[in-house]
Amino acid sequence: MIPKKYEILLFAFLMSLFMSGFMSLIITYINLGFIDNFIVIWLEAYWKAFIVAFPTIVVVVPFVKKIVGKLLVK
Repeated sequence: MIPKKYEILLFAFLMSLFMSGFMSLIITYINLGFIDNFIVIWLEAYWKAFIVAFPTIVVVVPFVKKIVGKLLVK
């Protein structure tokens, strides 16, 4: 198992993996439709999106947690 101290990194990795995959799939389909080489084009968009998504989530998650904490009633 993975130590608790890596929770933020694991969360960011998995969230960016799923979200960049799903979003790039949908956007590629919306822009191109299901054409020849769709999978190749989507996978190219996927890795590019992941490269942006992972560090973004690592940076943004702590701020979002603070905002959510301030908005919730205790």
